[in-house]
This record gives sequence, C-alpha cells and structure tokens, in this order.
Amino acid sequence: MSETLGGSRYFLTFIDDKSRMCWVYFLKCKSEVFRIFKMFKAMTELQTGYKLKKIRSDRGGEYTSLEFEKFCEDVGIEKQLTVAYSPQQNGIAERKNRTIVEMARTMLYEKKITTQVLG
Repeated sequence: MSETLGGSRYFLTFIDDKSRMCWVYFLKCKSEVFRIFKMFKAMTELQTGYKLKKIRSDRGGEYTSLEFEKFCEDVGIEKQLTVAYSPQQNGIAERKNRTIVEMARTMLYEKKITTQVLG
C-alpha cells in the first residue's frame, strides 16, 4: 500500500452498531491502533455519556496484544473476535471499509490524481 502525503499507510474505522456512525483514523503504522482506540473511547464516552461496552474486530495482532486485552478487561469492555478467514462475521465493518476505499479512489480519479501520489 502506498503512503499518503502525510505518511499514513493504514486507516482504522470505528462503527457504532446502532446508528452506523463511522469514525476514520489514518495511521502510519499498525502499532498506533491501541493509542487511537483509547483516545476514541475517551472522546465518545465524554461526548455521549455512555460507556463503550463491546468491540468487535478480526484477530490482527494490533487487537490481540496483551496490552489491549488487559485494558479491555480492566475497563469492562467485551471483546468479540471473528474466526480467522471469516470476514463475513464483521460484515458491517468490511463493507464500510470497502466503501471508504472506493470513495477515495473515485475522488482521486475525479481530480486526476494517481493513487501513487496520495496512497
């Protein structure tokens, strides 16, 4: 995957199951996931007054680290991990990610910018 002008190689999405509201964060490396998750949790709990109760993800190392596991256990967040090679178990997120990529490509195409330039 190419880098953006800002140096990001990845993006991370958080989707509210009820409202389907989506937050997107750009990452330079996958090791940023835990830090961004803690920031997202604090922001949403402060803004909504509701505690984050569950998080669903694939079994990527960035979601299964001991640090991430312990944090979720300490604050009472239930972690739901999908079965390996079963993206359909996290279909809402998979579809949202595909839509985001397609939208970005469309905007780049419309402005005649190559993906090699922006990532």
